[in-house]
Amino acid sequence: MSARRALALVSGCCHGAVLAFALVLAGAAWGQDGAETAAETIGPPSPEVAVSAPDYADWARTAARSETIAESGRGSAFALERLRGDLVLWRDRFLAEQAVNAARIGTVEAQIAALGPAPADGTSEDPRVADRRSALTSLLTRLQAPILLAEEAYAHANGLIGEVDRLIRARQTNEVLTDQVLSAVSSEAPLNPAAWPEVASALTARTTGLMKEVTTSVRSTARQATLRANWPLVVLYLLLAGGLLARGRRWMRKLDSDLAASGGRGAGVWRFAAGLGSIALPYAGLAALVAAFDTSGLFGFRATTVLAALPDAGLLVLVARWLAQQFFSPARINPAPFDFSQPRKAEGQRLVSQLGVVLALSALALAFVATSEATALIKAAVYFPFEILLAWVLFRFGRLIGRPDGTAAVGVAPVSDAMQFRRRLLVVTGRATMVVAGLVPLLSAVGFSRASDALLYPLILTLALIGVVVLLQWLVFDIWTLLTRAENGARDALTPVLIGFVLILIALPLLALIWGARTEDLREVWARVQEGVAMGDSRITPGTFATFVLVFGIGYMITRLVQGTLRTTVLPKTRMDIGGQNAIVSGLGYVGIFLAALFAITSAGLDLSNLAIVAGALSVGIGFGLQTIVSNFVSGIILLVERPISEGDWIEVGGRMGYVRDISVRSTRIETFDRTDVIVPNADLVSGQVVNWTRGNSVGRVIAPVSVMFGTDPDRVLAILRDVAEGHPMVLLSPPPTIVLQNFGPDVLNFEIRAIVRDVNFGLTIRSEMNLEIAKRFFAEGIEFAGSARPNAGPGRTALSEAAPPAPPAVVIVDRLGDGQTFGLRVTDPAAPVPDGGPG
Repeated sequence: MSARRALALVSGCCHGAVLAFALVLAGAAWGQDGAETAAETIGPPSPEVAVSAPDYADWARTAARSETIAESGRGSAFALERLRGDLVLWRDRFLAEQAVNAARIGTVEAQIAALGPAPADGTSEDPRVADRRSALTSLLTRLQAPILLAEEAYAHANGLIGEVDRLIRARQTNEVLTDQVLSAVSSEAPLNPAAWPEVASALTARTTGLMKEVTTSVRSTARQATLRANWPLVVLYLLLAGGLLARGRRWMRKLDSDLAASGGRGAGVWRFAAGLGSIALPYAGLAALVAAFDTSGLFGFRATTVLAALPDAGLLVLVARWLAQQFFSPARINPAPFDFSQPRKAEGQRLVSQLGVVLALSALALAFVATSEATALIKAAVYFPFEILLAWVLFRFGRLIGRPDGTAAVGVAPVSDAMQFRRRLLVVTGRATMVVAGLVPLLSAVGFSRASDALLYPLILTLALIGVVVLLQWLVFDIWTLLTRAENGARDALTPVLIGFVLILIALPLLALIWGARTEDLREVWARVQEGVAMGDSRITPGTFATFVLVFGIGYMITRLVQGTLRTTVLPKTRMDIGGQNAIVSGLGYVGIFLAALFAITSAGLDLSNLAIVAGALSVGIGFGLQTIVSNFVSGIILLVERPISEGDWIEVGGRMGYVRDISVRSTRIETFDRTDVIVPNADLVSGQVVNWTRGNSVGRVIAPVSVMFGTDPDRVLAILRDVAEGHPMVLLSPPPTIVLQNFGPDVLNFEIRAIVRDVNFGLTIRSEMNLEIAKRFFAEGIEFAGSARPNAGPGRTALSEAAPPAPPAVVIVDRLGDGQTFGLRVTDPAAPVPDGGPG
């Protein structure tokens, strides 16, 4: 890469990056559209042969000429590029030809399959069937012939393109190496003292010629007449240029500071737009200034050539300052690994701005040298000082970002392995920059100017491209925050991360162009992608994949829409319980996803027979390694169909008790009474023993034990307990609650309240409320609980000299109504609290 081409590429990167993207993508789209256009031109095939078939005689002549050139290695670069273009056109035509007769071939194959397999040897079939089979087979052979010829010609053209590409690359490499060696051993090295007089004389002549041209042009009567005729437009351009250059950046800086001070939602988006405005307005001012000089007609060719380079040179300065402001502004807080300390921000901002100034001066020097013919020696001598300055600035910049102890801001520690990886990547980038910046002056000094240019300017462009991609990723996060109003969750969302990854993929073609790849190489890569991957009788291409994703996405969205409609509109109006509703919605989701995948595979044109073969091979692995997963999957389907348990049921399985919160295809989530989640495999729920406390209805029995001192009137106790039980609103009166004297203990009478309640899920609350009411009534009646006697007992009570022995462990029993089974939970203290939310 020459210095002239490198500087032009640097300048073009600043105001033509979007155009480059468009050209690359347009070239790729051109290849695809060309294939589609060719297919449309061919048109539908006739029953036997395809129309508008390629001229294989003409192709044979082109192929023979290509083989001759490839074998001899002769031909100019222009001729090779022209030949390669012809081969690419032929290859695209052959690729389109492979799709003809596809529908007709499918119909004929279906007809042959409908006739059944051919009879085995020694057997016969109806002559009419045999004749029909023979005719269809002959027709199928004729229909497949164009496709086979196109496939063979496609392979031939593809191979010839590869040979021409290798010849072009070998010739370019040989020319570069030859020029480098000749330059190194000749007097064209910039540090060779013998070349200095020639360089000084050439530069003096150019400077003198430019000054004389300007002086002569200004004094010219014809040019002065042009100025007098165009002076209003010239004044308008000058006023516009002066206003934009003097006030443009100041307006944008004020807007940026106001947005930063506001700190509202979406401020990052508007600040990014203000930053682009700080580039656009001054650049427009420079363009207006050049237009004023050009309109005045006072300057000749040399001055006009130098002035024409002024906007591009200014653009380099503006873009460099913008990047420095985005990454190294003291007022900005950037995420890791760009969270530099304040001293390093100041140094980085200064270095990036200096880099832009040196590049701008290089562009102006390039225009100055281009005012007349220049030898390689003059170009190398003019570019050498700028290359030294650029290398020095790059070396210092690489040292700035390449020190691992100085990448993070003061007091900010890395929080994750991802941040550590990004910091290491930044350090590696800085050190690689230092190495390249150190090699460039050495290569240029000894005469290897092309090698130094091929390292220096692509490195600058690569750093600029990385910076732009990072800024665009930040912009995506800011836009996502603006749209979703998620101030803190944007960087953890999946969508902006995927968009950022797409930006990296888009930048890869530009990166390849920066480091010397040809547009033909990128088109060749796209051709390989278009060719796709063969899978049996099917071929997976980008179009096939896009069709599959599109159809499956539409099917998935329709499935979710139907599920949401049923869940929120249709099913709530039925008499079906919540468990049944969830089972229907879940089952519909599985069926919808399966149908969406089936339609997507069919629409993409994939052969399901090949997938059946793959599925048959995978079934062996499923039988051995995935049997547990398959068992849980089948069990999940059984749970959704039979519904022995439903969401919201209170169940007990494997010693765990809680509510069913979610039934998925592999496992079931149970929320225990202490608010912890237990994930139970579905196979355990189907094959094991499960206790469902609320299956069908929530009516159940609650037993509340009450112990009083021996000697208390049992009739009074029975009356109070019956009154308390019947007065509770959750206790059913049909059947009425039962109050029993369960047994006698040492100095105690043990009573029990056995009541049927409306909702057994509130058993703990019901017992607590009844116990509170019993305590109030006992205190009012003077009845003492067992173990609460005082030393001075009154009449009818037993005085205890020591504390009463602890009451025996109480048994709290919950019994399902009508099922004849009793389940119990033993506790050590009747007064011990049970976790909130549990039924006890």
